[in-house]
Amino acid sequence: MRKKITIVGAGNVGATAAHWIATKELADVVLVDIAEGMPQGKALDLAEAAPVEGFDCRMTGANNYEETAGSDIIIITAGLARKPGMSRDDLLAMNAGIVQGAVQQSAPLSPNAFIIVVSNPLDAMAWVALKASGFPKNRVIGMAGVLDAARFRSFIAAELNVSVEDVHAMVLGGHGDTMVPLPRYSTVSGIPIDHFISKERIDAISTRTRNAGAEIVNLLKSGSAYYSPSASAVLMAEAILKDKKRLIPCSAYLEGEYGVSGCFVGVPVILGAGGIEKVVELPLTPEEKAGLDVSVKAVQELTALIKL
Repeated sequence: MRKKITIVGAGNVGATAAHWIATKELADVVLVDIAEGMPQGKALDLAEAAPVEGFDCRMTGANNYEETAGSDIIIITAGLARKPGMSRDDLLAMNAGIVQGAVQQSAPLSPNAFIIVVSNPLDAMAWVALKASGFPKNRVIGMAGVLDAARFRSFIAAELNVSVEDVHAMVLGGHGDTMVPLPRYSTVSGIPIDHFISKERIDAISTRTRNAGAEIVNLLKSGSAYYSPSASAVLMAEAILKDKKRLIPCSAYLEGEYGVSGCFVGVPVILGAGGIEKVVELPLTPEEKAGLDVSVKAVQELTALIKL
């Protein structure tokens, strides 16, 4: 029997995630959205691409959660973009309500599922999903570090004109401009990047990584990134479904690791069939730890504003 993945939110991120899943033949997909006809239309369009691309995955669109029952993974992409005149607190409250509702309706139908949260503000929304689902912390994961590290890797590869496959990078902290790229733990085929790149250029690449999401928003003028966030979420789903034991950065609920408790923060984890099977604690320099503390404080302040 094929695995089953529910994607809540059939916008650009959700629909593109469904596309990645189908091309990998990873699982059957249920796209859920409140917009009548949209998830059904996108699911049908993907299904009609199957004979061309040769993937055998069932694609279903729905406006309710009945079809999602028995899902192995639930990917939450639903949420609103910030609009003119809307404060950060307004956006936080509205998206918290959307994520809470999505999880409360989907989790009881798939009590053994893993939840991957993509909705922003990411780390705070992962906390909402944990509280709304009642699932153990290893089964609720925020998609942030994979994306942030991928952006860091792409910029390093472009700087050196080398394959992205040979570049590995690590990013800690909240998913935002306080994130902490770690050049010391970033390599090209095992060789530290400072062997190839000056400190000034590394600092510039790190800054670009912190602002990478905003860079895309500014270029698009309307909307935000969706290819890379959706690909990152699907990589995480694949690691779980195939028990790949990937060591990758994800937003995890910490209970003492890195001196942090009670919130979601991006850290390296082992991701496999048990979800987050281990949080990997890296030795940090005083400067790196100070950066992480600033990032954690920003996440904590945001999470504290949520009223469930």
